[in-house]
Amino acid sequence: YLKKEQGGSLGSSIKWNFTKFLVDQDGKVIHRYAPTDTPESIEKDIEALVNKN
Repeated sequence: YLKKEQGGSLGSSIKWNFTKFLVDQDGKVIHRYAPTDTPESIEKDIEALVNKN
């Protein structure tokens, strides 16, 4: 489901198991992050989503 909803630079495939997805409370994929993205680098996106709801 996640691969279908938010493709990446390699299409819908997942390069490794460290690919991250930001999903809202309704299960909608908001963003897909590369395995090289750190949790700290996506913190603002997470906070924005939490504060939005």
